Amino acid sequence: MAADATAGQLAGKVAAITGGTQGLGEAIARLFAARGAAGLAICGRNVERGEAIASELSGAGCPTEFVHTDLERMEDGRNFIDSTETSFGRLDIIFNNVGIPTPRLGMSFEDHTVDDFDRLMAVNLRGVFLGCKHAVIQFKKQGDGGVILNTGSVAGLVGWGGTVYGATKGGVHQLTRGVAIECAPFGIRVNAICPAAMPYTNFAAAGGMETPAGGIEQVAQSVGSMHPLGRPITAEDCAEAAVYLVSDRAANITGVAFPVDGGYVAR
Repeated sequence: MAADATAGQLAGKVAAITGGTQGLGEAIARLFAARGAAGLAICGRNVERGEAIASELSGAGCPTEFVHTDLERMEDGRNFIDSTETSFGRLDIIFNNVGIPTPRLGMSFEDHTVDDFDRLMAVNLRGVFLGCKHAVIQFKKQGDGGVILNTGSVAGLVGWGGTVYGATKGGVHQLTRGVAIECAPFGIRVNAICPAAMPYTNFAAAGGMETPAGGIEQVAQSVGSMHPLGRPITAEDCAEAAVYLVSDRAANITGVAFPVDGGYVAR
């Protein structure tokens, strides 16, 4: 049987993953570990869950540490990168998986308060800004390049409801492009993945949308029907795209907002 060509896709790479204790961040941490990462640092607010994931991945052969952080704070973003360097000696990849949904999914634009606006911007855009900023500082200090991957959204590519949320993700996409161009001379690549709705994560619940008991498959079918390929997007779909974009196989790809959307934005 032929060897799995992807098994060592991230061999020797040290990656830092924000929001790594659930949903997309957790799926990507698990796949990074499976694809041979030399070390992982994950951060988030859920200490119990974060420490459990770190212990599990370390036990499976990928040294992993959990750092309790709140990435709305400048010092936490810096401390996360510093902690990664202290533990593993360097940083090769950062995945800025920062984001909260519209406070009340389905709310109209005019119903957003200034507090809603400020909160969405503070987490979704400023959090990515801080992750990019401190990664660039670290990569330039190391002097041999690095890779940044940000979580965008199809909501930042097309008008898709959640107008203020979409504006934050549009900001993430522009930040991605701008940093990619500015940092290209330093060998730093910067891309974003742009998922469509992922019904199997808890993102909808965080926006106040409760799924009836036993109703997740019905929701997933409904969401999938919006995509030309007819399937809902999973965290694992995004993780596969993420591994490619941060790997050396994508060495000549930068400044891209990469939809993982079943063809939604191609209509």
